[in-house]
Amino acid sequence: MLFDMDLSRPWAPIRSPIDMEVLRVLRGTTRPLTGREVARLVRAGSQPAVNASLRRLSEEGLVRAEEAGNAYLYTLNREHLAAPAVQLLADIWPELLRRLRDEVADWQVAPVHLSIFGSAARGDGGTASDIDLFVVRPGDVPDHDARWRDQLDRLADHVLAWTGNHAGLSEVSERDVRRLGRERPPVVCELSRDAITIAGPEPAELFGGRR
Repeated sequence: MLFDMDLSRPWAPIRSPIDMEVLRVLRGTTRPLTGREVARLVRAGSQPAVNASLRRLSEEGLVRAEEAGNAYLYTLNREHLAAPAVQLLADIWPELLRRLRDEVADWQVAPVHLSIFGSAARGDGGTASDIDLFVVRPGDVPDHDARWRDQLDRLADHVLAWTGNHAGLSEVSERDVRRLGRERPPVVCELSRDAITIAGPEPAELFGGRR
């Protein structure tokens, strides 16, 4: 089953975050999925919300819906004119990670570690959420080192320009890392569980594992 798009309003198919979640799931496979399977794979959204989104996207032509007994099977219509735009939007997160890694690779003073954590890493942040970055400063670099501070400021500016979200920088020294590894406050558990490493060792290695 395939309907028509409104060519006078080509942006109309994607009306809400749940639409993008549904399209992200369908983009990741060529296997037809039931509405129940799509709802299980989205990061946020109820079954009724997913069903409504699938119906709407089918009517717009971005999603193909084929009857299968009492259910429908859904696939992304990759021939649709809007499909490349959907692909670009779905690739925003990996593109952000790539840009961060490229940025940090060019730093004159390399960090011991840099990662994304918090709501951005978990995928449950909103437009008002900061993109939280955990940065470990080398032990031989003082807090006031001009090159180091310039790098952090430039990184924060770029994150804002790339995403519209402010960067929340949590900076510690190598000495602080050793103390955090011993004391293991909640932030260490959060980093070990959710953080996405941009540079340096993984958090579990950084903090020395459980003690």
